Amino acid sequence: MTMGEASERYGIPLYILREYGAWGLGGAAAEAGRYNDRDIQRLSVLMSLHDMGFASAEAEVYMGLLEQPHSEDERLRMLEEKRSAVLAEIHTRERQLQRLDYLRHEIRKAQRQDGR
Repeated sequence: MTMGEASERYGIPLYILREYGAWGLGGAAAEAGRYNDRDIQRLSVLMSLHDMGFASAEAEVYMGLLEQPHSEDERLRMLEEKRSAVLAEIHTRERQLQRLDYLRHEIRKAQRQDGR
């Protein structure tokens, strides 16, 4: 399957396919823009990494670890680090939302007091 076909069929942006090929992780066929079932499975992992917020360099390291035997601990460590970062971001956003809601409440309370 060509790069364009893989992009269209699986909804994988072309820049990710190019990135994957440039890393040399899919063998000569993937580097040439031709993908087999194994490549598509790995591209699915790559899409998940991008969706989770992995930077390209982080995704490249993770994908390279897939090629190494017994790399589960390192991959798990990377996922745990990303999970912690996402949770921290969620907590920051929750605090922002609470502050926004407080200010909205105060404005509405003042409007009611003014009879509006």
